[in-house]
Amino acid sequence: MEDRSDLKDLGYDAFFESSLDPSRPELTPARVIAEHRASYKVTGKTGELTAKITGRLQFQASAREDYPAVGDWVAITEVDKKTAIIETTLPRKTLLKRKYSDKQEIQVIAANLDKAFIVEAVDRDYNLNRLERYLVLARDAEISAAVVLNKTDLISFDELDLKIRQLRERFPDTPVLTTSTKTETGIAGLADSIQPGKTYCFLGSSGAGKSSLINRLLGDDRIRTKEISLASGRGKHTTTTRQLYILKSGGIVIDNPGIREVGIADAALGVQDVFDEIADTAQRCRYSDCTHTHEPGCAVREAVRDKKIDEQKLTHYGKLKKETEYYTMTDYEKRKKDRKFGKHIKKILKQMKDKGL
Repeated sequence: MEDRSDLKDLGYDAFFESSLDPSRPELTPARVIAEHRASYKVTGKTGELTAKITGRLQFQASAREDYPAVGDWVAITEVDKKTAIIETTLPRKTLLKRKYSDKQEIQVIAANLDKAFIVEAVDRDYNLNRLERYLVLARDAEISAAVVLNKTDLISFDELDLKIRQLRERFPDTPVLTTSTKTETGIAGLADSIQPGKTYCFLGSSGAGKSSLINRLLGDDRIRTKEISLASGRGKHTTTTRQLYILKSGGIVIDNPGIREVGIADAALGVQDVFDEIADTAQRCRYSDCTHTHEPGCAVREAVRDKKIDEQKLTHYGKLKKETEYYTMTDYEKRKKDRKFGKHIKKILKQMKDKGL
């Protein structure tokens, strides 16, 4: 077997090695570091190459998940010193994805991740419910996650302490890091949490400071950044494509475009994991199909009254549970549900009209 020890810095290991076809020695492994409209940027033993997938792969693909994504390991044949052909995508260890439209379309965020850093700016961006959605996506992909409270120079120590306490109460099992690229606070701690050969993804809204943090980790301003829009208070979409970078320390990080809507797809396991205390308590409810809203003998509502479960967290749990259940319905079930709801609305409107309202 060919020695590929130099690929370990890119995250290559025996899991991917075992997936290469031994009958095709011309195939070599490479990792997807960027994705463009009609091509990919990959890197392997011979450096970076521009690559395209074969027509066979395009024909066989039935969904977005069937195409290579940033972080994937692929088997390539090199055409020349600058270009290559992607013959196949090697099996993935993990896949982080989200729903990004009302049509239930799936957007692949990145593949073969070990951990996600969920970045939130402490001023305008701070939102516990959004953080919860990111955690659901990470847990469903079976990757660990940490929250990075960024731009801490913008608030007082007391305000920061309050936010940290809120996070630890809401997400007791999730590590919380605090950073500021202006004062360099927490940058060393963030760097220390990144291990050589492991792959980390930075997630968050536009303007949260993901790219600036990665620039600090890289030691240069390789990623172009912009300030927050003064007119809207929102971040500008400077990062438009996903990009994988190798740190001098050996860690691997992926920068992502800002995400404003964190849609939950088929993440039922992630929902149950993030809200495990609600799921465990629900097993003591009188009815197995309890909605935890009005039923007698609801152990979850009792826990809310006893302040053991946060009311807001229960509300968000119900919303995410319905969202993922709707996603997993068949198209027929969705049409049937929508027709039933439409008839209900028409009935209410007719009653209002009859009453002269």
